[in-house]
Amino acid sequence: MPHPGTHDTTLVALSVLIAVIASYTALDLATRIRASSGWAAYAWLATAALAMGGGIWSMHFVAMLAFSLPGVEVGYDLTLTLISLALPIAVTALGFFVANRRETSPLALAVSGLVMGLGIAAMHYTGMAAMRMPADLRHDHLWVALSLLIAIGAATVALWLAFQIVSFGQRLAASVVMGLAISGMHYAAMQGAVFTAHAPVDHAQGVASLHQTYLALWVTGTTLLILILAQIAAVFDRHFAHRAEREAAALRESEERFRLLLRSVTDYAIFMLDTEGRVANWNAGAERIKGYSDREIVGTHFSRFYTQEDQARGLPADALRTAASVGKFEQEGWRVRKDGSRFWASVVIDPVRDQDGRLIGYAKVTRDITERKQAQDALEQARDALFQAQKMEAVGQLTGGVAHDFNNLLSVVLASLDVLKKRLPDDPKLRRLLDNAEQATQRGAALTQRMLAFARRQHLKPQAVDLASLVHGMSDLLQRSLGPTVQIETRFPLSLPVVMADAHQLELALLNLSVNARDAMPKGGAITISACEGDQPSDLGGGRYVCLAVADTGHGMDEATLARAQEPFFTTKGIGKGTGLGLSMVHGLAEQSNGRLVLKSRLGEGTTAEIWLPVASVAAEEEKSVDVVPLSPQAIRSLSVLVVDDDLLVLENTAVMLEDLGHRVMKARSGQEALDLLEGARMLDLVITDQAMPNITGPQLLERIRAVRPQVRAIVATGFAEGGLDDWSVVRLSKPFDQGTLARMIHSVMYASDDRRVVSLRPRAG
Repeated sequence: MPHPGTHDTTLVALSVLIAVIASYTALDLATRIRASSGWAAYAWLATAALAMGGGIWSMHFVAMLAFSLPGVEVGYDLTLTLISLALPIAVTALGFFVANRRETSPLALAVSGLVMGLGIAAMHYTGMAAMRMPADLRHDHLWVALSLLIAIGAATVALWLAFQIVSFGQRLAASVVMGLAISGMHYAAMQGAVFTAHAPVDHAQGVASLHQTYLALWVTGTTLLILILAQIAAVFDRHFAHRAEREAAALRESEERFRLLLRSVTDYAIFMLDTEGRVANWNAGAERIKGYSDREIVGTHFSRFYTQEDQARGLPADALRTAASVGKFEQEGWRVRKDGSRFWASVVIDPVRDQDGRLIGYAKVTRDITERKQAQDALEQARDALFQAQKMEAVGQLTGGVAHDFNNLLSVVLASLDVLKKRLPDDPKLRRLLDNAEQATQRGAALTQRMLAFARRQHLKPQAVDLASLVHGMSDLLQRSLGPTVQIETRFPLSLPVVMADAHQLELALLNLSVNARDAMPKGGAITISACEGDQPSDLGGGRYVCLAVADTGHGMDEATLARAQEPFFTTKGIGKGTGLGLSMVHGLAEQSNGRLVLKSRLGEGTTAEIWLPVASVAAEEEKSVDVVPLSPQAIRSLSVLVVDDDLLVLENTAVMLEDLGHRVMKARSGQEALDLLEGARMLDLVITDQAMPNITGPQLLERIRAVRPQVRAIVATGFAEGGLDDWSVVRLSKPFDQGTLARMIHSVMYASDDRRVVSLRPRAG
């Protein structure tokens, strides 16, 4: 007869609780599957399948233990019980595997839910078949169908929820619903089970069975142990995963900051190279400096940044070899941009190695330091120019001092020759020797004038000069001097400002430059003389300047020769073919005229000499000079003359020439000695003094004499213009001078009209 059976309420509640806990554990472990990869994902998949499948089986088995037939002892077949345990674990693992695939479609999910639901149902009915009792069992088909639908629906929902990102509350609610559904499937199936009691169970057949109470304890303990261990493992894995995620996030943030840093740096080109030298990445600084975008350059070889000369020398490959072997490559040199322009770069290449020390690439940093190099080059040029100016100044001072002393010696020689010519017998042979000596003295005087020109100590008479007229006026002289093999071409604009210069000295300078140009063209050629107003050299002051240029087509000069070309006595013409003072004289004239001499030359391309002269603001008045007048009877009158010179030889010879002219002479070797003599002299008509003397100079001496004897006339004998003499209205007598020049100068000073006398020693106003 049918047996209704009963359920233990406590065990029923325990079965539902097991289902809920198993569902929560499976959903929780599913998140670990999704968060893991590789073997870890499969391990968590197996753990989740064991928790879910084992939990379902445990719920089912506890629920079976909750069912009892009064008066009937129920046992279970061990083999079928184990098969019922394996079935839900296997189908749950299969369902999780399919649902975990990122491209899982709804159809695949439905099929997986169907298989998993049927497996769970098979687990239930296999467990029912494992029951051993003295009763028959049959199932109501309606309830069987309902239990199957509940199993398939619960399985499908479980698979869908397992891999959704849900909160703790959502997961807990889903676990309760799934637990109720799974347990509901069991109790629906049990509702359709009909038991009919008959003869007692025959235990002698040897079918293995387990006592109901012990089996409940074993299943419950096993289930709780599995679920607790799974939860503990999930907690630890989640902790480690969160920490790893935080570290990964920190690493990503650090990498992002580093990437942003590199992208933000625009003054440096910072990029990576692979081991072959191909560009691996690109930053904004590299794009700004080199002109390439990352799409254009990544994957290409970095040698494209080098000049063709450096590529031919193998510099890119040498740079990588040096960096790999030494540990660093650092160099400055020219690099090429995308548009072909060059820039001066500071380059550093460092090798990049992995933890095992294997070379995996290079880090390359490039900086554009063109402006710094230009500043350094400008500084070097300024230093060289300063050194050259200091050297020329020192040489000029030495040359001027030598020329001054040489002029004094020539004055002695020339004066002595004049006196000898008057006192020696009129012997033709002696006269010829004296003339030769006098000519040699004049040549020496011309040489000292060139030395003084270089030293900027010659006496100039600046005036407004029309360069076009000056060159045109000496064209015949130039053509005769240069010869027929040289063609002269002149280029002057229609309107050219006049310049302030000494016309006579400028003619000599132009002749010197033209002769130098001719000598640089032994086989003939062309000389171009031109002038223009333009931008003066940077070391000149403000104002307007005109450039007078002499260009040839000769062999030119190298840098070493060009650097020394303006030095006195430096020549490349060979022994006896040049004094080495031509360019020095032109240099001194330009400097003394507040201008500049600029030489431009390249070997094999000729030379251009430029004289830069200031534009005359107004037509300058020519400096008044003392006319050479014939001697009159008045010139024979004897004068009382004070001669002052610190050079004893010059002093004695000047005194001899004056005495020979019939004058009374007082001699003094210093300014103080002259003042002492002046106190005791009753008469004094004329003072002839040297310009440069120690303690008291010639102009200073004349000022003190004029203070006490204003009627005294004065002449300053000088070898060069110095000591502020241009600030005084005095008559100048250039050394060396002969007796005739001295006599004419005395006559002009003593007997010229008042407006030509030297009566004031006060500085000129303005």
